[in-house]
Amino acid sequence: MDRHPQQIKRERQDVKRRAKNISDMSRLRTQIKRVLESTEKDKAQAEYTIAVSYIDKAASKGLLHKNTAGRRKSKITRHLNSLN
Repeated sequence: MDRHPQQIKRERQDVKRRAKNISDMSRLRTQIKRVLESTEKDKAQAEYTIAVSYIDKAASKGLLHKNTAGRRKSKITRHLNSLN
């Protein structure tokens, strides 16, 4: 079975892209978790700003679908608004 140079390069690129996507999604989920676990309004507000930024970047780069991004932002916004 032939192994074409283009196929070899494509597989190399796929490995790199997969590693980056996994890293970015992990960072995104961690940030969302930080917002949802925070109980103080001030701390949650700071974490919220960072999380929304990560979500928007992920949606713009195609890592998340735009509706998924909106749903996740809505979830952390509801939590933030529930804090006193």
